Amino acid sequence: MYLIAKETNTITALTKKTFSELGFRERSHLQEWLAANPESLGEKLLVIQKEFNGFADTNERLDLLALDGDGNIVIIENKLDDSGRDVTWQAMKYASYASTLTNDNIRTIYQSYLDSRSNGENAIEKLEEFFDDTEYADLVLNQHLTQRIIMVAANFRKEVTSTALWLMNFKIRIKCFKVTVHELGSQHFLSLEQIIPTKDTQEYVISMANKVQEELSTEGEVKNRYKQRLEFWGKFLKEIKGKSELFQNSNPVKDHWLSAGTGISNVVYQIVLTKTDASILFRAGRGSQAENKLIYDTLILHKTEIEKSFSSPLKWERMEDNKISKVSYYKTGVNYYNSDEWQDIIIFLIEFLNRLEKAIKPHLGEVKKALINLSTENHELTDDLIIS
Repeated sequence: MYLIAKETNTITALTKKTFSELGFRERSHLQEWLAANPESLGEKLLVIQKEFNGFADTNERLDLLALDGDGNIVIIENKLDDSGRDVTWQAMKYASYASTLTNDNIRTIYQSYLDSRSNGENAIEKLEEFFDDTEYADLVLNQHLTQRIIMVAANFRKEVTSTALWLMNFKIRIKCFKVTVHELGSQHFLSLEQIIPTKDTQEYVISMANKVQEELSTEGEVKNRYKQRLEFWGKFLKEIKGKSELFQNSNPVKDHWLSAGTGISNVVYQIVLTKTDASILFRAGRGSQAENKLIYDTLILHKTEIEKSFSSPLKWERMEDNKISKVSYYKTGVNYYNSDEWQDIIIFLIEFLNRLEKAIKPHLGEVKKALINLSTENHELTDDLIIS
């Protein structure tokens, strides 16, 4: 840091000092400076107590307790020349203790702080003033897991900065300020620099932390879905044993669908489950679009007969712009993520799967002949025709 002399157009270096060299102390100096000027930490803060030790079942004492402009509790821990190894753990403990404070707890704590200053101020009035004249009864303070941590020190050990950066990935709202004192003659100058996260990257760091948590949450949800699907298919395959010609040698999978062969390669009976629907379908998914459309066209010639055998209308989808074609039947308003519905869903699937297989099976011979004729004209099939 340099002092600029405009008259001589020169700069003079300020001498960097430690607090201990100059006789400054943590509680009687640094803490008092921050309490009197909390805006030096780069935002609107209201200090509501110093040396607070009002937590149940512990005599531990935090440096400064504050509120930010959104009504969140802020734990401010200050150290002088060195952060020490345990300041992060200390601050986290204090934040956990403070998470239980109610509006009335906060008012009482703040009033005690104001009384200690003997200036006759009223906590409710000061809180209303700080929050832009919002009535005390309407204030929402210290909600959920919104507690914040600010650490101030002249030097931060690597284990402290590393832990702080790691905690931010879990949306722990933490800031580190490096405080430096300089001397010039008989004058002393104090600087506060936000080093975690740096001001110019703060929004980016917060958005990345949100992204990490979203990805972790999504990953956890996916794993839970996989587990539920494996359990559901296990129960379904157990129930269908001996009740159908389909799925007798299948194994549970983590997918939301399960397929069984028809005797024609890549033409299957399939079960598809979503959060709201359960469907059974006949799916033509061979390598050639022409083959799949031929399969569909061959079957739809027998639509009336097939639906009569099935005992209900089916959804016929040639899907002109898609390689596959399918014939399906849906049951809406089901949720296979709810295990209480599993038995009803399984009963539906087995019954209507058997109906579909019974209705379509008599026409598969004609489908095979049509595919063979197509292969004769084109001199090849895209897939093996028959599964042995």
